[in-house]
Amino acid sequence: MLEALSLAQKAYSLAEVPVGAIIFDRNAQKVIARTYNQNITLNDPTAHAEILAIREAAQTLGTTYLTNCDLIVTLEPCPMCAQAIAIARIERLFFGAYDLKSGGVEHGARIFSASSAHHKPEIYGGILEQENRELLQRFFQALRS
Repeated sequence: MLEALSLAQKAYSLAEVPVGAIIFDRNAQKVIARTYNQNITLNDPTAHAEILAIREAAQTLGTTYLTNCDLIVTLEPCPMCAQAIAIARIERLFFGAYDLKSGGVEHGARIFSASSAHHKPEIYGGILEQENRELLQRFFQALRS
């Protein structure tokens, strides 16, 4: 999570919503994707950290399904990202701050609880929650000033 938080800080420095994500391949025992939100940089509303990490990991492994991979992200994934996680068949999801307003895992749409979910990863939320939440709060407070 510390590496994902460092990526989120990079996003912050680029005026992107500070969310960082990594994908860890348990078979190879190494990180295969490292990224952060890049919606503004790429002029792409789908360029969330999770989506970019899934794309990078799939390209690295040469496969659509990331069945032996874990996703570590600093914020509870939104519904779009949660659906992508299900489609990619990510094995385990670790996230930092909870997103009470726009979350798609523990809050909001709760994608993995829907009968239409193709796959449900193991979910571990609240990891370094305070540090992740504080970075997001600083970002949005600065945006409003």
